[in-house]
Amino acid sequence: MSSDLALRMLADLLWNGLLISAPLLAVTLVVGLLVSVVQVVTQIQESSLSFVPKLVAAVVVLVLCGPWMLKRLVAFSAGLIAGIPNQF
Repeated sequence: MSSDLALRMLADLLWNGLLISAPLLAVTLVVGLLVSVVQVVTQIQESSLSFVPKLVAAVVVLVLCGPWMLKRLVAFSAGLIAGIPNQF
């Protein structure tokens, strides 16, 4: 295996990891910021109030985007496995 191929595989791995995790991270970030703003405005300092909406949002995103995430991960893994004979 050449170093160029290894670097290309690593770059593809990082890019796919970023794409797969981006929807979940973006939604939980936005929900966390909104809940924090509401907590500051209302002066409610309850820690579970910030955790529960983020958890619900994460579950909703996983239900909606989960099939796409899994399909992308399986396609990437299948491509890596299919390329094994060409590496030697």
